[in-house]
Amino acid sequence: MIKAGVGRSNNPDVTIAGSEACKQALGQAGGKAELIIVFSTVAYDQEKMLKGVRSISKEIPLVGCSDFGEITTEGPVSKYVAVMALSSDTIAFTIGIGEGTDKDSHKAGAMVARGVKEKAKEEPSLFMMLLDGLAENGAAAVRGVQEVFGKNFPIMGGSAGDDFLFQKTYQYYNDQVLTNAMIGIGLSGKFSFGAGVRHGWEPIGLPMKVTKAKGGKLIEVNNRPALSIYEDYFGKKAEELIKEPIARMAYTYPLGMSVEGSPELLIRDVVIADEKGVITCAAEIPEGSEIRLMLGDYEKAIQAAKEAAENALAQLKGTKPKAIFVFNCVARHKLLGARIGEEIAAIQNVLGKDVPLIGFYTYGEQAPLGGVLGPECFSVFHNETVALLVLGD
Repeated sequence: MIKAGVGRSNNPDVTIAGSEACKQALGQAGGKAELIIVFSTVAYDQEKMLKGVRSISKEIPLVGCSDFGEITTEGPVSKYVAVMALSSDTIAFTIGIGEGTDKDSHKAGAMVARGVKEKAKEEPSLFMMLLDGLAENGAAAVRGVQEVFGKNFPIMGGSAGDDFLFQKTYQYYNDQVLTNAMIGIGLSGKFSFGAGVRHGWEPIGLPMKVTKAKGGKLIEVNNRPALSIYEDYFGKKAEELIKEPIARMAYTYPLGMSVEGSPELLIRDVVIADEKGVITCAAEIPEGSEIRLMLGDYEKAIQAAKEAAENALAQLKGTKPKAIFVFNCVARHKLLGARIGEEIAAIQNVLGKDVPLIGFYTYGEQAPLGGVLGPECFSVFHNETVALLVLGD
């Protein structure tokens, strides 16, 4: 049986904030847990925050990361610490770590997956990942995990944030605060789970072809500098577009690429651009890809979250949801603004308002295309997407 509890705090004393959130979570979970999950603002001193959590959780295995905002059963907030205590007599949680995501994300992904697989007493049937949001190539980290667990293995997770500063993100592993790292959680045993993955962004303008790209760098589109996409659309010169991270403007207008097996275009966030017109994306867009400029819309974003929740619930096949994880892109937070609560409410209206829920606003999501599980499952790196994981007995 799965039992979960969630707590949150924005106490100005950072250590107390950590302890308060953990105390609430453990209390709701019946006083014991096999796993503690922590998401926190970078406005808090990370070491002190974790020390506060550990003063309550003691030796219970702990994972987590920094974010752009926290999501709990009570709804979305900013500048908090949020904690989930997860207990189950049918699930074994195995945690692992991979480092060096700034240099070789693929290697880090394979490293953490191998560590989890070797430590697990029983082969995991689900892998959760928390990746540094400034990793050199988020898609490569997912492929690293697949190298170990297989192409059709379900992977769910999110990339850490830093309150939209794009400077440094943090990952938590037991007592350690890390950066340039990836945390992995393998779930083994007898349980059910569902995934929901949607974004709701719509393509605008004509399709374009990627004529030159390398890793996360988009160099040329239609044989022109990649930045010309945004110069043409916004009527701004390249110099204006590179003054600050282009992500601050382009979150409403990301790029979408056609991918076989996905009901929607796969979104890629634009992070920065340079004077040569090269755009760095949150993950790669391979040469030869067909891409479109995308546009976000309030109503469609909220409807997408509802559809994701319905898909996840259907996959539980009648089992009652016991814990909900929400990996939700920072771009959706920016798009919805004051309406972010409506999106989370749409999810809870489907899955249950009282079901323990934790999540965070991410710099990227990892989830199966279209939320498809089973033999057709293929997990990839997403942007601007809501990715839901629901656990049931």
